[in-house]
Amino acid sequence: MVYADLHVHTQHSDGTLTLDEVPAAASEAGVSAVAVTDHDRIHPGFDAPVDKRAGVEVVAGIELRVAAGDQRLDLLGYGVTPTDALVAETDRIQRDRVARGRAIIENVEAELGVSLDVEPREGLGRPHIARSVVAHPDTAYDTPDAVFADLIGNDGPCFVARDVPDFETGVDLLTEACGVVGLAHPLRYPDPEAALARCDALDAVELHYPYDRPVGEAPEDDGRALVEAAIDEYDLLPAGGSDAHGREVGKTGLDEAAYADFRARL
Repeated sequence: MVYADLHVHTQHSDGTLTLDEVPAAASEAGVSAVAVTDHDRIHPGFDAPVDKRAGVEVVAGIELRVAAGDQRLDLLGYGVTPTDALVAETDRIQRDRVARGRAIIENVEAELGVSLDVEPREGLGRPHIARSVVAHPDTAYDTPDAVFADLIGNDGPCFVARDVPDFETGVDLLTEACGVVGLAHPLRYPDPEAALARCDALDAVELHYPYDRPVGEAPEDDGRALVEAAIDEYDLLPAGGSDAHGREVGKTGLDEAAYADFRARL
């Protein structure tokens, strides 16, 4: 039973839910607590690091992309109280997102010979562009995943890299602003072992997420063993969530006991 889904996106980045719709979506899924972790942005609708909305506990969070050696990682900050330094960095990142979004849109339009119904803006992510490609009547794409695979994935012909902070800067910014800082989806990176080694500077790691090399449930699973070893070695809180970009939350996350431990740290 999922009690807390600690990885949900809204329209403030590349999700489809508004902040006001999150509690209803959580209640419909039987979820009692949700963390809103929009990409590189703090949702302006929060008045406190943790709030109660329509009977659901909603945690203000952020998902921050950082450069860590040869790969890029996603850090999750939970229980955010915005600092001047974090706000300044997220503003800089959003300016870069606008420029990067414009470049990807132009690349895709040139590649496909179409004009997309999407504009570069703060909060724009590749899923927005992928959905626009699928919606266009003159393209053959029927899923965003296919657009990523063919065009805008990290190795695709239309990809443009983002300018992100380094790992140490990201950790410092989030540690100052958040109650808990963790590593998102640890087995999705090119080098999971190196990603997990970075957890010595963090408070938590996602033990639960439902897609693309998930941790798995079997104790003998190699990936689960790696993550659980990091939890033991670095005394980490297990975290987790659905990484919801659509309207369905609660696919996975923490049970009530695990969330109680997590909540105490916020």
